[in-house]
Amino acid sequence: MAAFLPVTQQISSSAQQSRPAAAAAAGLSLGDVEERLIYDQHGAPTTFRSLFQSSRAIVVFVRNFLCYACKEYVEDLSKIPQEALMDAEVRLVVIGQSSFSHIEAFCSLTGYQHEIYVDPERHIFKKLGMRRGEEFTETAAKSPHVKSSMLMGSLKSMWRAMTSPAFDFQGDPLQQGGAIIVGPGSDVHFAHSDMNRFDHAPINQLLQLAGVQVIDFNRHPKIIDV
Repeated sequence: MAAFLPVTQQISSSAQQSRPAAAAAAGLSLGDVEERLIYDQHGAPTTFRSLFQSSRAIVVFVRNFLCYACKEYVEDLSKIPQEALMDAEVRLVVIGQSSFSHIEAFCSLTGYQHEIYVDPERHIFKKLGMRRGEEFTETAAKSPHVKSSMLMGSLKSMWRAMTSPAFDFQGDPLQQGGAIIVGPGSDVHFAHSDMNRFDHAPINQLLQLAGVQVIDFNRHPKIIDV
């Protein structure tokens, strides 16, 4: 097994993007949320701290489970081989903000097989300063992991909501997500807070900074919903 590698820089498309994330990581404290409970697909609780106490973890916070952009981002997260994470001694964790009852259907829809939990009261989202509401700028880059247009994606989300056994938003529709790399212990090495539904941290950026082998997403066929 590989030893933990230090995170020395943020790999980004521009230095302007790199500095805020590095500064955010340096100033981010997990002390107020370490003992907060998160819940697995069976409703079993565990502490947030348990995710990174003894290993490095990539923790991705997503918007509501009906969000098409989050769905497509998690579909790409599902393509990361478990062996690559194990070799680097890194955990990959997704945290949503719905009821735990929606986890199983979301994993079935996306093919996601790594760790996933929910923070239904959004305690961790709030304490980590994740945005509520969306901000769009002309220079903002669209996530390379989102394949659908806003119109088609929104229609897909509406259809999923209408055909869901329990009609709800599966989380606060205004809540944005983000990503951190943390551990072992409580040191945060990287932090990114999404400004809008498309503002994801590129997955290979997270993998490289965490010391995990990057993958070629172009080798994987794109998922097309009919």
